[in-house]
Amino acid sequence: MRAPRFGCTILVLFGLLIVGKAEIYIVMVEGDPVVSYRGGVDGFEATAVDSDEKIDVTSELVTSYSHHLEKKHDMLLATLFDRGTYKKLYSYRHLINGFAAHISPEQAEILRRSPDVKSVERDWKVRRLTTHTPQFLGLPTGVWPTGGGFDRAGEDIVIGFVDSGISPHHPSFATYNTDPYGPVPKYIGKCEVDPDSKRNFCNGKIIGAQHFAEAAIAAGVFNPAIEFASPLDGDGHGSHTAAIAAGNNGIPVRMHGYEFGKASGMAPRARIAVYKALYRLFGGFVADVVAAIDQAVHDGVDILNLSVGPNSPPATTKTTFLNPFDASLLSAVKAGVFVAQAAGNGGPFPKTLVSYSPWIASVAAAIDDRRYKNHLTLGNGKILPGLGLSPATHQNRTFTLVAANDVLLGSSVMKYSPSDCQRPEVLNKNLVEGNILLCGYSFNFVVGTASIKKVSETAKSLGAIGFVLAVENVSPGTKFDPVPVGIPGILITDVSKSMDLIDYYNISTTRDWTGRVKSFKAIGNIGNGLMPILHKSAPEVALFSARGPNIKDFSFQDADLLKPDILAPGSLIWAAWSPNGTDEANYLGEGFAMISGTSMAAPHIAGIAALVKQKHPHWSPAAIKSALMTTSTKIDRAGRPLQAQQYSETEAMKLVTATPFDYGSGHVNPRAALDPGLVFDAGYEDYLGFLCTTPGIDAHEIKNYTNSACNYTIGHPSNLNGPSITISHLVGTQTVTRTVTNVAGEETYVITARMAPAVAIEVSPPAMTLKPGASRKFSVTLTARSVTGTYSFGEVLMKGSRGHKVRVPVVAMGYQR
Repeated sequence: MRAPRFGCTILVLFGLLIVGKAEIYIVMVEGDPVVSYRGGVDGFEATAVDSDEKIDVTSELVTSYSHHLEKKHDMLLATLFDRGTYKKLYSYRHLINGFAAHISPEQAEILRRSPDVKSVERDWKVRRLTTHTPQFLGLPTGVWPTGGGFDRAGEDIVIGFVDSGISPHHPSFATYNTDPYGPVPKYIGKCEVDPDSKRNFCNGKIIGAQHFAEAAIAAGVFNPAIEFASPLDGDGHGSHTAAIAAGNNGIPVRMHGYEFGKASGMAPRARIAVYKALYRLFGGFVADVVAAIDQAVHDGVDILNLSVGPNSPPATTKTTFLNPFDASLLSAVKAGVFVAQAAGNGGPFPKTLVSYSPWIASVAAAIDDRRYKNHLTLGNGKILPGLGLSPATHQNRTFTLVAANDVLLGSSVMKYSPSDCQRPEVLNKNLVEGNILLCGYSFNFVVGTASIKKVSETAKSLGAIGFVLAVENVSPGTKFDPVPVGIPGILITDVSKSMDLIDYYNISTTRDWTGRVKSFKAIGNIGNGLMPILHKSAPEVALFSARGPNIKDFSFQDADLLKPDILAPGSLIWAAWSPNGTDEANYLGEGFAMISGTSMAAPHIAGIAALVKQKHPHWSPAAIKSALMTTSTKIDRAGRPLQAQQYSETEAMKLVTATPFDYGSGHVNPRAALDPGLVFDAGYEDYLGFLCTTPGIDAHEIKNYTNSACNYTIGHPSNLNGPSITISHLVGTQTVTRTVTNVAGEETYVITARMAPAVAIEVSPPAMTLKPGASRKFSVTLTARSVTGTYSFGEVLMKGSRGHKVRVPVVAMGYQR
């Protein structure tokens, strides 16, 4: 996903001209938010929930304490500053206690010195982290039947989407072909009305729709004519993610008169609650995103999908785990909400993750088993492979090839780039009609000012039979996706094959002494690219998917916590799109799009988590995450270890054996996740213990963000009771402990462990028997055998007598004493 770039020099000059220009700051203040207030303020009784419990926001206790906090925010500002010199944008009351304000740097400094203020941070920006997958994941046959079929899968589970809004009248969200949706009493969110059409955004399937733009407006970047001051999706991204998680089942994906299969969400009966905080031109601001998260938890969502993340670790805080964004998510999890967040698209390089904290599920992106291939057959017999989601030219016929540069209407058009076929008016229709138009893949396609969709429209308007787009040079890391087009068309991505085409064309084309073409003699035909080829090598970790190790601070120090957590499909995903969406030039005005990103992987996990929540309504977010992780797979369809896309020495793409830094615990297996046997449960105090034992985080900072003192310790951060084990600095020998809880019938588990030779591993006890609901501890002892300067990988495997298998990845870097 592209974001606008601004010249640094202008910003510096601008800063010199306007000293003290108002900016957005997020201010945390003394006192507990609703989720953790245990009493102590005269006149207000406790509102805190135990870990993993929902807040009853309708109670008089909660509403009165919530108003009390907001009044304190207003009084603090009014006491320190003159009226009209500041603007409060939001009061955060439920998950964190604080507010966002548009103030000058000088006012921010005054707030910092106030005894009631714990932290003042300048707002930072976030961006979007940008079908067939239900079948690939085995949902229709293996999971949906257990929940009553697709028309009950996810029933009454509410998934909140903090994204770019929704296209409310899309068939993926329609209710005219479904059983009526009843009310969900636990959800109290509201539905905004479209200011233009005056139509309500909600229909029973969409159960809440709100937008948050106060920070964007204050920053002066919000243009209501383009961005829509409503939950309407002006981008496409929000509709796409909502449809992946919870879109209706069996929606025909039609484009250009062809059907590319049927789309379905992972939990097609789940409800959708929209919290728009991302916008078309600039992404979003953390102040708006935090307000959206706060509102979503207040309203009663069960699952939160965040296909959004920062551009880099937040520089304003010492640690990646403590800032208003991650602190809000910690409180959301405390209130019983499962959070799926996209891991980021900075792969395949190490330490590119933008989702850090143990309380959320950070999702990496996989390529599934579907590939769209096509080919161009030349008159000399050569067959050139390429990408082309298109119909074939007429069978058993060849057509003349004409290059765009050879059919120009005059020399004045050279100020454009005619070879990329974006402007039909500069090409001679008489010479193109009935032939195949050859175009060049220029830099304009890379930056987004040219599109394959436009090439197709140009060729069609000139009467061409089809088109070929040849890539003559390629930047390292350029990713080519197949684009659906209505006429025969192919993109030749291999530069050497493009050269074969150009050589054949030049040899076959006769020219006069000025270089003007006398006769076009090159011929060819384009194959049928509409049918996908299913590959056994799936899944693979996508090239763009962000990689670990996880980091704990802005100096990129390794954390004792494995990220990403899990791998899910995120490449070439068909789903709903907004006809208003301009983010992807190839899908302008379309109702569906096939796009890639960890943005697409996260809602797969959000939707599958909804299915787990439906079957096990009282499970904590940690238990759901554990079930997804311990049952995931490290093996592809062909029975081989998972592979990861990586750059070779020549910067071409190659496959390497994947590690937990690529896929976390492995690729999601929804059927197994419904019945994991054992879970590693954790709650708010466990996460506090993790923070309090992480080196480099001081207790004062933890108190600022969590309103909790470090009274709870787990000894070492790697003792956090999660379904992975990471020791980033293993000196000598270290023992970590884990507690498992049996969520099935009585079963005896045999525990084994294996590890790369540089680190020795032992588990104790070697076996345990657990009754239903019982919990038992076990320990894992790791010893550094040699100093390699690299990580060693292994796993703990728990095999149950009734067939359950629980797998825990182990990661350690050994240092001998």
